[in-house]
Amino acid sequence: MTTFPARRITLSTAGLVPGIRRLAESGLGVNLAVSLNATADSLRTRLMPHNAQFPLASLLEACRRFPLAPRRRITFEYVLLGGINDAPEDARRLPGLVHGIRCKVNLIPFNEGPGLPFRRPDVSRVAAFREIVERGGVLATVRESKGRDILAACGLLAGQEASPARQVAVPVVGPPVGAAV
Repeated sequence: MTTFPARRITLSTAGLVPGIRRLAESGLGVNLAVSLNATADSLRTRLMPHNAQFPLASLLEACRRFPLAPRRRITFEYVLLGGINDAPEDARRLPGLVHGIRCKVNLIPFNEGPGLPFRRPDVSRVAAFREIVERGGVLATVRESKGRDILAACGLLAGQEASPARQVAVPVVGPPVGAAV
């Protein structure tokens, strides 16, 4: 049986505050990744409805209290949706939101698929967003996905219905509402 050290395990959450608190109290010592996806409660609630119950202020406070070992950080995942959450104003707000949290931001350009209401921001907009966040003092990386051409990239679930010509893709922004973590 193979065992993995806690430092190699990351728990990813859409930001359910009670679950983050329980994880913090558990003493497991695993890494934490939080899907942020917006810098304002109104937009985050539209994208991630559970935000109405656990708004940014309470989520970020739980993150500030999350125990981190030396040289470890919380990762904030931020899916960039073209024209929705990728404006320079969003990028300027982000460092202020995570101030006081040892963290990094993982920027994930949205993976488009047929029938989805969102679009991928262009490369220059992603680069500008990253630059603004880093100027604000926060480490930011850009995750490039593989498999976009076959709807198999991060954030997409693809399947075929009756005919191979008709494919359905579903965006995955976070766990279902009511999920444990």
